[in-house]
Amino acid sequence: MEDTMHSESTAPRRLLIIGGGMVARRLTDAIRDRDQAGTWQVTVLAEEPRAPYDRVALTTYFSGRAPEDLALGDQALWNDPLVTLRRGVAATAIDRSEHHVTGSDGRTYPYDALVLATGSYAAKPPVPGNDLRGAFVYRTVDDVADLRQYVEDLRERSPERSPRGVVVGGGLLGLEAAGALNALAVATTVVEFADRLMPLQVDSGGGEALRRLIAGLGVDVRTSTATAKVTGERGRVAAMHFADGSHVRADVVVFATGVRPRDELARSTGLEVGERGGVIVDERCRTSDPAVWAIGEVACIDGRCWGIIAPGYAMAEVVADNLLGGAATFPGADTATKLKLLGVDVASFGDAFSTGENCLDVVMSDPVAGVYKKLVLSDDARTLRGGLLVGDARAYAGLRPMLGRPLPGDPVSYLVPEQAGAPVALDLPDDAAVCSCNNVAAGTVRRAVTEHHCTDLAAVKACTRAGTSCGSCLPLVKKLVTTELEKAGIEVSTALCEHFALSRAELFDAVRVTELHTFTEIIERHGIGGRGCDICRPVVASILASLFNEHILGGDRGSLQDTNDHVMANLQKDGSYSVVPRIPGGEVTPEGLIAIGAVAQEFGLYTKITGGQRIDLFGARIDQLPQIWRKLIDAGFESGHAYGKSLRTVKSCVGSTWCRYGVQDSVGLAILLELRYRGLRSPHKLKLGVSGCARECAEARGKDVGVIATENGWNLYVAGNGGFTPRHAQLFAEDLSTEELVTAIDRFLMFYVRTADRLQRTAPWLDAYEGGIDALRRVILEDSLGIAEDLDDAMSRHVGSYRDEWAAALDDPETLARFASFINAPEVPDDSFAYVAERGQPRPARTDERTSAVLIAGTTLGVRS
Repeated sequence: MEDTMHSESTAPRRLLIIGGGMVARRLTDAIRDRDQAGTWQVTVLAEEPRAPYDRVALTTYFSGRAPEDLALGDQALWNDPLVTLRRGVAATAIDRSEHHVTGSDGRTYPYDALVLATGSYAAKPPVPGNDLRGAFVYRTVDDVADLRQYVEDLRERSPERSPRGVVVGGGLLGLEAAGALNALAVATTVVEFADRLMPLQVDSGGGEALRRLIAGLGVDVRTSTATAKVTGERGRVAAMHFADGSHVRADVVVFATGVRPRDELARSTGLEVGERGGVIVDERCRTSDPAVWAIGEVACIDGRCWGIIAPGYAMAEVVADNLLGGAATFPGADTATKLKLLGVDVASFGDAFSTGENCLDVVMSDPVAGVYKKLVLSDDARTLRGGLLVGDARAYAGLRPMLGRPLPGDPVSYLVPEQAGAPVALDLPDDAAVCSCNNVAAGTVRRAVTEHHCTDLAAVKACTRAGTSCGSCLPLVKKLVTTELEKAGIEVSTALCEHFALSRAELFDAVRVTELHTFTEIIERHGIGGRGCDICRPVVASILASLFNEHILGGDRGSLQDTNDHVMANLQKDGSYSVVPRIPGGEVTPEGLIAIGAVAQEFGLYTKITGGQRIDLFGARIDQLPQIWRKLIDAGFESGHAYGKSLRTVKSCVGSTWCRYGVQDSVGLAILLELRYRGLRSPHKLKLGVSGCARECAEARGKDVGVIATENGWNLYVAGNGGFTPRHAQLFAEDLSTEELVTAIDRFLMFYVRTADRLQRTAPWLDAYEGGIDALRRVILEDSLGIAEDLDDAMSRHVGSYRDEWAAALDDPETLARFASFINAPEVPDDSFAYVAERGQPRPARTDERTSAVLIAGTTLGVRS
């Protein structure tokens, strides 16, 4: 898109920006926001053939985002008459004496002020073979597009081989690249010369936690390893060799060993550059030529170049201020980072390595959960100097603004799992930085509400730019906004989405009272227009299943379901499905085991014992699912609901039946509970556990509902969760009889189902419940709200109306018609899956390109080409 120039009659000054990256966009935004008089005409020369995009989110390209989806900010900026964007035009020469730049399009671009925002390039280490086909860097959209295409070509040329990749460099870019390869189902090895991953951001403890987490995702990690050479076959990468003499097979290599500033233009025109590269600038970001400025990764300020986005944004703001008559100076670099690498949260801020004097470290390390947290404090344990969070970074938003300030509470409370996410100080001083990317303080957010009348998060983001870049500060910004609105007596919206002004809990009650059974009726009666969206449609499906226990694919309910619910099986990354029959309490007969084994053998399925004491069967085609269900049902099994937001398992130990320490029959109780709550749809998945004694072999305190046997009965624990944010369940009641226990669990689960938000697990639900666990006890055990009988009746209706979803589907020809590989050839099976043997069982070998994925009504079906 080319833009018209501003009328010459206004004689604006000419600002030329070389570079079309994130800081170039930020400078353009800053100039146009502040330059109300139109004193500057801005021209941006973007070497890439696209508008500035979010390079930080580059890896999301592999999860389905198109390049245009990465575009930064409002694209209307490029229609501004005072802005000209030249896509695909590189600057080839600068004539400082004549104040003009020559572009690769042959045109000459004059300037009154020139800003170098050329960024940096990804460097390849000087190892033999780095120029072979299949050797990549990881820097631009074109880089990642070429990488993906190369991997797809590998599979097409050698469908019988699983491609393997090596990433050289275990820093931020390296782990991003590993995530990209992982998303492409490439077996990946990360090689890092230092003794740990991300050596510039994490210490040895954090590095070890990160290594364990990433290794657990199937990525091989080699630290303290030097790369020697890359060897090839027929001009393509074939192997990576290391300095210790070892080597690994490699079909693709990604070099992520750092970046170098693109300062060649500055050098050619005689501007002063740093000893290690970069254009030297002063505190106002001005180069040795007063008419030339430099910002971002190409600028050498305070003796170094910064390879993260926040300092670049700060430089852009400084230059904008100076060009418009101000005298702003570079405030220093905020090196805080919060990232999700390969699905793992990592955050680092302040003096994370305790390099200052008289530092005190507070550390919490849980290798089993994969969590490592450290706070660096002053020697009086009061003032926060820095921190490091690996595996669980929820406390980052509240901690980072407190740098250099006394913490308002016990530092340990920010680290232990029971308090994770809770200690966010909303009484931050007005000058505390909330959004480092955009230099927004807490006071600015507050004034957006109190002075500029912003009444929701979207309006505050537009007013202040807080949260519009990396987004890591949004939880804190939202809480600040909510607090200010509540202080002003303004109602805070809890609307489910744009189609329903009600919250999930309010919509649940509305459907319960009106007894409507279809999405069409519900949106007409309780909605505010539209046809629904990916938020409200699954929520309505869950509410209908919770209230009426009708088959999830009956009526119009099938079109509301997410992919897994739509086929009552779990979609796997190769396009096949897994089947999990229910095994209540983990108890199964020898005949049952034989039956499951026979099914797996007949259909060539991979089998694995799950963490919930069940057997998972992987690798089924969609057309095979009904056949597999029929054989399992005939053997006495039913759906294990592994695909639904519902009860998954009730884990148990062997209890008093076999164990010499057991004091109660934990298996019997687990079976009773699992059969009672099977199929119960809820806002999120539910897991229960029953331990036969205090030794806790069933790990009941890591479950949404945990039961531990005592000599006098059962102790009940609630609101524990596993996963990346583990939470211990809290003691709810002691020494209950079995009847009292079941009644308490009935009411707890039904109350949660009715009142929790969409996709809210029991732990954060309890955190948000006013009055906490004491108030919840009064509701469940003392009937403080007068709803106990209603909750009891609701659970009774659920138990009485339960029917196995697999069996119901097999009895309905209309439902069975959904389970076909190809919608235009239902009788043709999908033979595109190929597997190889590993450890005696089938493993995915490839995803054949003969089947194209098409999203239809919430499920993935094939279309035969």
